[in-house]
Amino acid sequence: MTGTVEVVNPFSLERIGSVDVSGWDRIDALLDTAHGLFRQRDGWLPAYQRIEILRKTARLMEARFGELALLIASEGGKPLVDAKVEVKRAIDGVELCVHEIGRMTGKEIPMDLTEAGSGRIAFTQREPIGVVVAASAFNHPLNLIVHQVAPAVATGCPVIVKPAQDTPLSCQAFVAMLHEAGLPPDWCREVVCSNAVAETMITDARVGFFSFIGSARVGWMLRSKLAPGTRCALEHGGAAPVIVAGDADIDAMIPALAKGGFYHSGQVCVSVQRVFAPAAKAEEIAQKLAGAARALTVGDATDPNVDCGPLIRPAEVDRVEKWVQEALDGGAKLLTGGKRLGETTYAPTVLLDPPADARVSKQEIFGPVICVYSADSIPKAIETANSLPLAFQAAVFTQSLDTAMQAVRQLDATAVMVNDHTAFRVDWMPFAGRRQSGYNTGGIGYTMHDMTQDKMAVIKL
Repeated sequence: MTGTVEVVNPFSLERIGSVDVSGWDRIDALLDTAHGLFRQRDGWLPAYQRIEILRKTARLMEARFGELALLIASEGGKPLVDAKVEVKRAIDGVELCVHEIGRMTGKEIPMDLTEAGSGRIAFTQREPIGVVVAASAFNHPLNLIVHQVAPAVATGCPVIVKPAQDTPLSCQAFVAMLHEAGLPPDWCREVVCSNAVAETMITDARVGFFSFIGSARVGWMLRSKLAPGTRCALEHGGAAPVIVAGDADIDAMIPALAKGGFYHSGQVCVSVQRVFAPAAKAEEIAQKLAGAARALTVGDATDPNVDCGPLIRPAEVDRVEKWVQEALDGGAKLLTGGKRLGETTYAPTVLLDPPADARVSKQEIFGPVICVYSADSIPKAIETANSLPLAFQAAVFTQSLDTAMQAVRQLDATAVMVNDHTAFRVDWMPFAGRRQSGYNTGGIGYTMHDMTQDKMAVIKL
């Protein structure tokens, strides 16, 4: 061990716990053990045992529901009402892994399509890909861990998980429950370590699959350094666009946009960020969004009456403050917010027509800021929405099926929500970024597929 990390409530900055920091010697030993488990095929955990472990884990999570929700709010700053939703999703995610185990099937491969193949039968099976190393993010400190770790357990892969240094306690709690449910401890370990040690672990040749949720800069850098043969999945952020057609029901749309933009104070990779509206209606939409923003209560996430919690670190408040001021200096109109409320909080903010070259228009803000832009036409709005190197989820609001399908076809996004906000997700759907926003596909079943590989048997009769 190389010391401890203090975990603080991001609103009050008061200490709520601490975790040990691992050095390379410990992680090297954990990798060696995990790799040994994978290489000893006779010792692989059978499917029925993995099912029993995951089912019992889900029951343990249900029994500690309130404790887990408060932990998420305390270390991650997610409002308690939303933290409860996260716990429910995490439990559902573990149960979804159980369901997907039964879908990990191979298929028969026809052999007698040519004379050369005749007299043989062949079939495939799915088997674990190897040691999984997962590096996670702070914004969903339990559910993201479930999305990375539970599929590894379900597929029979030994896994080492590195939670975000700001939010390691939820990860610790989940891993402890897996062990309590009967998973042998060496099959899943959590570690907190320095960035340098993490890079050494991730790029080690013993790693079969690397799962990363975090910044694009770090994720793509690590991918470039992976050992030959290591597969990976990267999930980064976007600057989610919303196309508003002239026939959209504005009053019905505002609550969805406000939720999609200000949920977890905008600290979500698919938060509503760029709203493109008809020029004649843009200011009306922005004003109504501002009214919804002003109605939100900002404060300590553990307070059940709070709608928007803190940003994860004071430095993030400083950054959002600079980006918004840059947009205002460039000519954006401020309709509400635009100021910090304290060392750790920033007011929900709505900007009208920020300049195209401002950072709020070009990069992921990851804060409580929604930008509304006056658009000359839907094709022009889509062209601008597609102009960034980021591409994740998008949305369109319209009462016309033709307009909806035009947006679905033309928006460069992995998912287009029709009459809903960009942050919608259920955990069995494919979830992925395009271009600089990610690599490979998330979602429980898709992750389990990536953590397994085909093996074919060909039998000559």
